[in-house]
Amino acid sequence: MEITGRNFIGNHRAGQGKVTFQAVNPATGAILSPPFYEATRQEIDAAIQKAEEAFLQYSAHSGRERALFLEKIADEIMALGDGLIRRCNEETGLPAARLTGERGRTVNQLRLFAQLLREGSWVDARIDTADPERQPVPKPDIRSMQKALGPVGIFGASNFPLAFSVAGGDTASALAAGGPVVVKAHPAHPGTCEMIAYAIQNAIEKTNMPEGIFSMVHGQSTEVGMAIVEHPLIKAIGFTGSLRGGKAIFDAAVRRIEPIPVYAEMGSTNPVFILPGALREKKTEIAKGLTASVTLGAGQFCTNPGLVFWEASEDAAQFQNEMASNFQEAVSATMLTAGIYQAYKSAIDNLDKQASVKVLVKGKTEGTGFQGTACMLQTSAAHFLANARLEEEVFGPSTLTVTANHKSELLEIARKLQGHLTATLWANEEDLQNYADLIRILERKAGRLIRNGFPTGVEVCHSMVHGGPFPATTDSRSTSVGTLAITRFTRPVCYQNFPDALLPDELKNDNPLGIWRLVNGERERTGI
Repeated sequence: MEITGRNFIGNHRAGQGKVTFQAVNPATGAILSPPFYEATRQEIDAAIQKAEEAFLQYSAHSGRERALFLEKIADEIMALGDGLIRRCNEETGLPAARLTGERGRTVNQLRLFAQLLREGSWVDARIDTADPERQPVPKPDIRSMQKALGPVGIFGASNFPLAFSVAGGDTASALAAGGPVVVKAHPAHPGTCEMIAYAIQNAIEKTNMPEGIFSMVHGQSTEVGMAIVEHPLIKAIGFTGSLRGGKAIFDAAVRRIEPIPVYAEMGSTNPVFILPGALREKKTEIAKGLTASVTLGAGQFCTNPGLVFWEASEDAAQFQNEMASNFQEAVSATMLTAGIYQAYKSAIDNLDKQASVKVLVKGKTEGTGFQGTACMLQTSAAHFLANARLEEEVFGPSTLTVTANHKSELLEIARKLQGHLTATLWANEEDLQNYADLIRILERKAGRLIRNGFPTGVEVCHSMVHGGPFPATTDSRSTSVGTLAITRFTRPVCYQNFPDALLPDELKNDNPLGIWRLVNGERERTGI
């Protein structure tokens, strides 16, 4: 397909703006064609107006109809073939094998939401039937379920150009909920974004969905994104990116005349605690796996394990040496953009200048372009506790190892941690008993607790939680991965004393959809 560089305003293409930009191949520095038109305020407004016009019709479609639509998006993405992988590789420097796997994850999560919609119980239908004989006052008939909020603004992420971008989890969950989306394409991979937008538009046409349920706009400036956030018809925002960007969007959203929810996933240093028993029994396995996890994808994962804690011992000293040897052999990889590469280099340089932090070892630098080199750093628990900045995320293939003198110091560190997406424990059965208090502390610090594994690699499933307390996200009550994400873009609606014929199918007496419902306090799938 031909990439035009234009914005998708519903089913129409537009390029009214005078400002253009081009993608850059991070592996070679080559400027890629074509130029992309930064969206104007008029184009953004037109896209959101179309979304609002399409909302009532689209939200009224059955779950089965929306499921077919999501599955058709998945089919159309696959139909783009190797051309999608090639363009994405040129724009991101990510290897074809990684991108092929990410494409699989992207279409699988669309199909997972389709499965959820077909089953239907996600709406959390609740029914309390009337009791006209109740004294002293009759009891009314009250029924409730989850309904879509309205048009949603989605910001594509830089580090997952497929799975967290135009057709990623935010878009999939919003469309599944019944809300139209207006996507802000990420300027680091605009051609990839356009190809995916083309696939979604094809799916809309082939399933006869209303125009306006999907639009996509380009832009490097913050004005494009803020025009979406501040538009009065937008009812929620999904964002994956930096703390600075996510907080700015959140602040703008709450300043609106009508504040709206912002679900911003803003990164994390994902602490790893290696406890004495596991360290004694599995030091070689952990050292190898941890190095691979830190350096995976040039460390450009929001679940990159950027902090590692252990207690001082002979085993710990041996482990540190093994891990350092592994880091020394780690080969660099291309980072996504010049900005990400420069930020990583600056962060490592700033840490190296601190008297309390030591660079233990760096990996090998090979290849051209923006090469992210592995780096293992070390500090003491006392210095870590005294310097809150050491907990901040370094986006790239590095980790800071922290040695505690005893268990109480390890617990003090855990208590002072901020919010993270994940927290990992390497622990044998004895460790689990001896450090039960550490587990209780970490439950309040992260959205996902992992035992004897590594945080990179987020399984897309019904029970996954990819979120966490601030500053990992702006709302720890939600997830951006897995089907639970659908409720970010819904709200409960209650119907009191409505005739059966006017109720949604999910709430009708005979339960035509056959879904699980809470009827007078009991879960059942039968009619009333």
